[in-house]
Amino acid sequence: MTQPTAQSVLRNRAAVAEELRRLLPKMEGFRTARSIPFGLAAIDRCLPQGGLACGALHEIVPEAGATPAAFGFLVALLARLSRSLTRLPLILVLPAYGLRDYGRPHGHGLNALGLPPHRLILVEPAHCKDTLWAMEEALHSGAPAAVAGCIDQLDLKTSQRLHLAATDCGLPLLLLRPAETLESSAAATRWRVGAAPAARDRFGLITRARWRLSLERCRNGRTGEWMVEYDHVAHRFSLAAALADPAVPRSTGETRESEQSFRRAI
Repeated sequence: MTQPTAQSVLRNRAAVAEELRRLLPKMEGFRTARSIPFGLAAIDRCLPQGGLACGALHEIVPEAGATPAAFGFLVALLARLSRSLTRLPLILVLPAYGLRDYGRPHGHGLNALGLPPHRLILVEPAHCKDTLWAMEEALHSGAPAAVAGCIDQLDLKTSQRLHLAATDCGLPLLLLRPAETLESSAAATRWRVGAAPAARDRFGLITRARWRLSLERCRNGRTGEWMVEYDHVAHRFSLAAALADPAVPRSTGETRESEQSFRRAI
């Protein structure tokens, strides 16, 4: 089989970008928010703009064995963004190698976290360079409410480029990164996510997802740790009943316990 030439690859990329811009026209003046608050004062007061800043790169890093939980937290953030910007789609760039051990996003799992599947445009590139290209093109299109993705490795220079692209377009970029390849980056925030037992009803069915959150990095803000739960109907975060108090300060050498992974979104 004949291999595609470099010129043909570039032409194909240009055609994809042009089709994306055609299908997702810009809606000038509709997007006015500078940040999307969590609706939880314990977290919002740690963030410099009182919420998750638009126009910035935000990293989500799973604890050991908690990749499904971290992806669920990312989906919950997208669901809250989708409620704030109801007419705009969301773009998820999920490479084939990204979550291969856990499967693909499932419609019922997305719905369970309050994210209607029809609001999501899923892009599945085969290579890392295509993943970065897809994220940048999605940001520069100006069409979605937010862009999210998964990548295995990211150096400082590339993270600066992604952060600048998000800043220029005024869109939040949520990036799921594995802890094993974590390096310095230009991200505005870095969230460490661990799994926690979900709240269940008397029949044993999940009513609210829970995560153990650690805001490890927050430019111009403060770090902290919380046990949070998410109401997928109201799109609202709250402190879990067992920890309904302000942020817990981190201590050096603190041991994190391994808990059951949350898999509802995958």
